[in-house]
Amino acid sequence: MKRNVVAWTTMINGYILAGDLISARRLFDVAPERDVVPWNIMVSGYIEDRDMVEARKLFDEMPNRDVMSWNTLLNGYANNGHVEALERLFEEMPKRNIFSWNALIGGYAHNGLFFEVLSAFKRMLSESVVPPNDATLVTVLSACVRLGALDLGKWYMCIYAESHGLEGNVYVGNALMDMYAKCGIIENAIAVFQGMKTKDLISWNTLIGGLAMHGRGADALNLFIQMKNAGQKPDGITFIGILCACTPMGLMEDGLAYFQSMFHDNSFVPQIEHYGCMVDLLARAGRLEQAMDFVRMMPVEPDGVIWAGLLGACRIHKNVELAEVALQRLIELEPNNPANYVMLSNIYGDAGRWEDVARIKVAMRDTGFRKLPGCSLIEVNDAVVEFYSLDERHLEREEIYGVLRGLVKILRSFGYVRDLTRIVQAT
Repeated sequence: MKRNVVAWTTMINGYILAGDLISARRLFDVAPERDVVPWNIMVSGYIEDRDMVEARKLFDEMPNRDVMSWNTLLNGYANNGHVEALERLFEEMPKRNIFSWNALIGGYAHNGLFFEVLSAFKRMLSESVVPPNDATLVTVLSACVRLGALDLGKWYMCIYAESHGLEGNVYVGNALMDMYAKCGIIENAIAVFQGMKTKDLISWNTLIGGLAMHGRGADALNLFIQMKNAGQKPDGITFIGILCACTPMGLMEDGLAYFQSMFHDNSFVPQIEHYGCMVDLLARAGRLEQAMDFVRMMPVEPDGVIWAGLLGACRIHKNVELAEVALQRLIELEPNNPANYVMLSNIYGDAGRWEDVARIKVAMRDTGFRKLPGCSLIEVNDAVVEFYSLDERHLEREEIYGVLRGLVKILRSFGYVRDLTRIVQAT
């Protein structure tokens, strides 16, 4: 075989795929001819190895860089959590394409910076001649979901998705369904689903999960039947939605049958999320002892989510003894989470055990951690505003609390009485 640049590049890439960066770099350094492709591949290798220092060093040594070179490093910073470096590199770029903008927007989303996702998208629309594609809109709609920014998501969909012919795109449709379902408009999610010419597994899973989340368990189970009749094979996420659909209706036998069908009919190995759904189903139905037996028989170690679900069910059904067991397990798993202490304190308060309430408050204080205040997000003038419980930082706090006091007066005029017995201070 002739040793041309393609052969050298193939060997370098082979070493990288095998996880041998040292041999890949040694071969790269002695290659007699290198175009931009082996340079990009070698940079990608360091990125995959999470060595962004060496990736940037090699990038700076490149004699010729194309837009793909810049995008490769952009994605590396985004996926490895280096947001500031991502932003600096983006500003340095001499030329940007759709993948450059998607790397920035996706990088913000990957690192939980959802406000920045919307800001970057607005900047893209005002500065760039490159139109958004389906990947852009999916990321933006997902950010709208996380922020509860329904109106912004609808506006982006109407203005950009439809004008660019993306309203029929299955990925955009899935993201739009997810937004409507999680923002409380399940009927719109159903309409999107029904209007989709092409549906994939995610389409079915999104609507099944959305119906279950809205307490429409019967509709979710009926959709599952339609899914199977359409020839779509379910996966583990499908069964999470199905088990969640059984919970509000108390369908314990049906839930157990679906759980067992994962083994027998679909050859799935249930994961901890599926076991958690079953524990939640039993516990919410008041079968707390049966739920505990299920936890003991699980082939995987129960995590904090399962024990927290049990603790919450213990409050609903006023089972103090099991609540104490659940809290003990939670302390072992999450010793620094004060919310668990607050839950048990509320259970003690419901039972009138005020000495135990005081004891738990002292134990919580001894951890040195405080429960994070509740947070709400609302849309105001095409922007998302964040509020915390007892927030004193907002510039218009006097006007806000004035309106709140007025609302409380109106509620009291209709006979509202605040239930102080359920309020437990976390201090």
